[in-house]
Amino acid sequence: MTNEELNQELPENYSELKKAAGRTADWRARLAAVEELGNWNHKQVIDILNRLMTSDPVYTVQEAAYRKLIAFGEEVAAPSKNKPELFKGIGKIMLRIKKSLPREHSYEDFKEKLQKMRIDIYDAYEGEKGEEFDKWLEKQWLSAK
Repeated sequence: MTNEELNQELPENYSELKKAAGRTADWRARLAAVEELGNWNHKQVIDILNRLMTSDPVYTVQEAAYRKLIAFGEEVAAPSKNKPELFKGIGKIMLRIKKSLPREHSYEDFKEKLQKMRIDIYDAYEGEKGEEFDKWLEKQWLSAK
């Protein structure tokens, strides 16, 4: 789609897309919002895409926003895939969750508690790690002491 083919107005469902782009506990909703917003070359859309490209915790969302901005002709730097931690102090957060469970809890208990207590962290790492998520989370659970 060329710049001329893109709609210069805001979409009718802009407020819903803006809300979806801000859902911290749903990287799939943010990704879908990026895909749809990418059809509308408008300053407010570009602002949302820039924010997601630079600060979304999930690389897939960052990369999609980057591609849309490039398609708009924006001069932006590609997001870096190498991030040390998506959330500052993730080890301490995992330890707190582990300590909140009974001593003989299972990995599944830990996973469920994380999802209930910190859906933002669960969702971001699930999106970032993909198929490696369970292996990564189990390692976090085992090493939290």
